[in-house]
Amino acid sequence: MKASPRSLFGLLVLIVAVGAAQQWWANRHASAIGAEVAALARPGDIHMLSSDTCAVCVAARAWFTVNRIAFSECSIERDAACRADFEATRAPGTPVVVVRGRPQVGFSPERLRLALTPAR
Repeated sequence: MKASPRSLFGLLVLIVAVGAAQQWWANRHASAIGAEVAALARPGDIHMLSSDTCAVCVAARAWFTVNRIAFSECSIERDAACRADFEATRAPGTPVVVVRGRPQVGFSPERLRLALTPAR
């Protein structure tokens, strides 16, 4: 049985609509987390050990900036102390986001939110 061009077009429209809705929801969720992290983070709470060639580091830096989150950063290629701190974490790669003295390998807004949320 052969599908008609009209039914294929309808399927394509449905796939695009679902993808757009999913992207909208993800962006909305990320914005809510960003606002919450910005409210919880104080200067000195977040320090990122990054690499000059790390795409995830670029994305994390942009996320911090867009959400107006206070953070500091150092480069393991340009700063010997940063490199030593990175090696001490024994992380497999960058970024390492140190939240209130506790290292997190990789970048996750949700993990940041959890690390900054006071224990109840």
